[in-house]
Amino acid sequence: MEMIFALDKSIVILLNFTFEMINRKNRLQPRDRRGFFLNDVISLDHFDRKSILKLFKETKKLKKIKGKKLLKILSGKLAALVFFEPSTRTFSSNSAAFKRLGGQTIEHQNPASTSSSVKGESIEDMARMFEQYCDVIVVRHPVIGTLERIAGAANVPVINAGDGIGEHPTQALLDMFTIWEKFGKLTGLKGLMAGDMLNGRTVHSLIRGLSIFPGNTVYLLSPKQLCLSREEFRLYSKRGVKLIEIDSLNQIPEDCHFWYWTRVQKERFKDKKVYEKLKLSFILTKKLVKERAGKDTLLMHPLPRVGEIETAVDSDQRAVYLTTEARNGMYVRMALFKLILKG
Repeated sequence: MEMIFALDKSIVILLNFTFEMINRKNRLQPRDRRGFFLNDVISLDHFDRKSILKLFKETKKLKKIKGKKLLKILSGKLAALVFFEPSTRTFSSNSAAFKRLGGQTIEHQNPASTSSSVKGESIEDMARMFEQYCDVIVVRHPVIGTLERIAGAANVPVINAGDGIGEHPTQALLDMFTIWEKFGKLTGLKGLMAGDMLNGRTVHSLIRGLSIFPGNTVYLLSPKQLCLSREEFRLYSKRGVKLIEIDSLNQIPEDCHFWYWTRVQKERFKDKKVYEKLKLSFILTKKLVKERAGKDTLLMHPLPRVGEIETAVDSDQRAVYLTTEARNGMYVRMALFKLILKG
């Protein structure tokens, strides 16, 4: 009996080891950067020109579909939305996107104080638990690099909804789609980015996305204390984006395809006095738009705004931050969910 028991035990250990190796192999399989089906979206580096244009064509198609046809696409699918940082648009548009496709969501906002993270649960264990319930996990986290850890632990696709001061790939994709939809191209563009270039993950991601396409020039307007890090400046320049740093509103070119205004991010400052000094360094006013924007210049902002855009600008037909840009966020995420979960 003892020998039989020992044999049974060794078989169980062997089976457990085999299953663990299979799971580990699945987790470590290299991703197809150009593919979508069951893949993670952690960085814009996962994409090339072909895959981005495929996503945008799918987005355009979904914008035209109405009603019950949409509700069948992800019927029976479940997404976990896990946001360790506050969010209005990204959280809501992911939730709306999944539900408009017929799926359902498990939603956790502020899990650092409402989930087992309070008890010391690791981020990897959290990911492995959610994969038992869901088909995809969407995560926002304040610490750069955390999304890579989650993706390494989970066997279901993981989507980066904001990774500290690192990247926010789906925001960049919706911004790029808004530009592409307006001008029909993502090459040979001239744009302005204003505000917090140092800490702005939306800025980092949009520049990274534009670097995938040739011939783009971006003017960077920020206080010297908040300029793009030299490492990132060299990286994006090497990738082909022409970056020009400016420090005055008078230096803004009058023929930009888009202006991308951003807020100075209070949560990234240790010294609040420095934040108060810098927060409204550059304000987008109706007067500035009249003097320096082109007749087709898109006026964009990832939101929220905290005084850096006058409300008088909202009624300008070129201002899309509260309308087209925000709405496109939902449609781009719908297309992304569809391609990741249905192929």
